Amino acid sequence: MALLLRAQAAQLNGDRAGAEDAFRAMAGRSDTRLLGLRGLYVEAQRRNDPVAARLFAEQAAKDAPALAWAGQAVLEFRCAAGDWEGALAILEDHRKSGMLDRAAWRRQRAVLLTARAIAGEEENRDAARTSALEATKLAPELVPAAALAGRLLAESGERRKAGKILETAWKANPHPDLAETYAHVRLSDSARDRLSRVQALARMAPGHVEGVLATARAALDAREFATARAALSALAAEPTQRVAMLMAELEQLEGDEGRAREWMRRALHAARDPAWTADGYVSDRWLPVSPVTGRLDAFQWKVPVAELTEREPLLIEAAPPEAPRPELPREVASPPLSNVTPDNGQPAGPSRPAVARPVPRVAPIVPLTQVPDDPGPEPTEPDIEVATEPRPDAWQRIRQLFR
Repeated sequence: MALLLRAQAAQLNGDRAGAEDAFRAMAGRSDTRLLGLRGLYVEAQRRNDPVAARLFAEQAAKDAPALAWAGQAVLEFRCAAGDWEGALAILEDHRKSGMLDRAAWRRQRAVLLTARAIAGEEENRDAARTSALEATKLAPELVPAAALAGRLLAESGERRKAGKILETAWKANPHPDLAETYAHVRLSDSARDRLSRVQALARMAPGHVEGVLATARAALDAREFATARAALSALAAEPTQRVAMLMAELEQLEGDEGRAREWMRRALHAARDPAWTADGYVSDRWLPVSPVTGRLDAFQWKVPVAELTEREPLLIEAAPPEAPRPELPREVASPPLSNVTPDNGQPAGPSRPAVARPVPRVAPIVPLTQVPDDPGPEPTEPDIEVATEPRPDAWQRIRQLFR
């Protein structure tokens, strides 16, 4: 208790060296070893020393395999280093020690298997396919596992099996990666064949926006412009960025460059689409761990700013009219203050302050990037002399007019 109080007092006073000395003394005792390692782990994280933090966490996990904080820390360190085999071994220890229930173990193992398959896809595609297939059996709704397994199965000619895996994942979580992979399950199909396949997939999740967007994308590739416009018409009233981009592509393919540019402008101000998001970090692809906190299975497919109030889409067709500006009173000649009579009929005293006259607003002068060849006649104010012959300082005088 004395060592613990000394460590806590040092932490409260900001004395990190004193706190570490107390925690090291606690780690040297058998009855306070785990508590001391925990304190040393926290202090190592505070000074941004991941090597020392990992060492203390692994020592604690070795002494007490069921210790939750140590096991989770070691798992995160293995994932951050890309050691997926080591992470899978640690996860198996968590299951045996009772730290994880069966559902959580299945989900986390599927995530680690998917990460291992993605990392080794280029070196050993057969091993990557085996890992992805095991991941889809553990978590059929895991989008990156289903997309990877479907693509690798399609490449090996197992199109029917790939289609079933993609359909199962689509029914649980409609996602553009699943639709893209499903459209190219048969590599020899034409664009219209892919459109028919995507339409069938969209009917498995009726009314979902991802099915509509997938149909529009396939229709544009097949040059079925009427089908694409019909699919996007329900979303064009309040378009997201993806909807606006697809509409711009549709207008451009149909030859209307003006409306294509208009839709591109609308895309700049449209609401955001869902993306892979974890701890405020947005990624263009799925990642097994969060780069911010190191948490496993942190990425979710959602709108990054979903917690903020949605803004109204900017409509370019009908811009709101500007409020009328009040007209400034015209400058009129005012009589001397001594002759002004107020409402009570008494002449104004000499101490009455003068009324400030409004200064008329002068239109801004837009500077020219290049002086024209014929700048026009010279000003004829009394203080400016008109020259009939070119003078050496003529261009300097002209430039001053456009400052």
